[in-house]
Amino acid sequence: MILYRRILLYLPCCIGDVVLATATLTALRRAYPGAHIAWAVGSWSKAVLTDHPLLDEIVDTGPAALPFKSISGFINTVRLLRAGNYDLLVSLVRSPLMSLAALASGIPTRAGLDSGGRGFGYTVRAKIDPQTPRLEAEIYLDVTRALGIDTSGCYAHVPVTAAPRTIAMKHGITSPYIVINPAGGTNPGMTMTSKRYPPPQLAALAERIAQQRNAQIVILAGPGDRALVAELRSSLRAPVVELVGVLSFKEIAMLAAAAECYIGNDTGVTHFAAAAGARTFMIFGPSDPRRYAPYTLNSHALWKPTVLPAGGVAAGAPRSFDWVRDGISVDEAEARIIQIIHPPDP
Repeated sequence: MILYRRILLYLPCCIGDVVLATATLTALRRAYPGAHIAWAVGSWSKAVLTDHPLLDEIVDTGPAALPFKSISGFINTVRLLRAGNYDLLVSLVRSPLMSLAALASGIPTRAGLDSGGRGFGYTVRAKIDPQTPRLEAEIYLDVTRALGIDTSGCYAHVPVTAAPRTIAMKHGITSPYIVINPAGGTNPGMTMTSKRYPPPQLAALAERIAQQRNAQIVILAGPGDRALVAELRSSLRAPVVELVGVLSFKEIAMLAAAAECYIGNDTGVTHFAAAAGARTFMIFGPSDPRRYAPYTLNSHALWKPTVLPAGGVAAGAPRSFDWVRDGISVDEAEARIIQIIHPPDP
């Protein structure tokens, strides 16, 4: 195996994708323990990588989901690739423009995804079939496998850098507690709010699980989700603690890691909670858990199988999807969660 000195992992967007790709980072670090590993990531997502112990450098690609799509963005991307004097590029982006930028970079070894011939700029290609449902994290790991790297035991992981219960105590949260997050479906690359479990159903599910576990309910959301949280609160009878737009990613990791469980939609923060070690239940509807489920040992998908576009979310949400008719019910979700975590002993 070639011993690379300077490696650039390229995946700008989005939070969930970046979290899933930490499994690839783990494989790279294990294969090249002495290498300088940098990650080119967008401004939107870079906070999830801050202080990651396996990274030497974070390279900010800017606010765009795909910073190479404009002429100026393409030129800047090529400059970024050339500036670091890298000898290995690991690209996890399915784009012919990214492939072209890699070709123009002058980096000697360029490994990347080849979906439908779009990997022409890479010297090492991991061929994938976009019509076959596979976990995104596994697809990313295909690139490291193409380099001859062992990926066994590599899962998504973000560090919890302080005692997990510290943040709960700071906000007056007593143990045990469950965390719920009604948000999701918006990022710089795509808007698909139909992925959100209806707030009245999420409220009913949270109250049932909290009662089963004798637990407090904590609502977590971002600063732009206040209206959504208000809708959720209107369906909740139990007292709750609201943490809306007040926690950093480090604090979210701490809060999630110490919770009885974390219940959220198919969204980046739920992936982040899972990678922080939380027992996570991700609710799926118009997106496919066979593609987008968290890549950890303690995460679970809540989904009622339904017909979805073969190309995944890139093909858009099915217009006919209806949560009441097609989605998992509160009864089904509750039964699945309790089957896994069990009610506490009397």
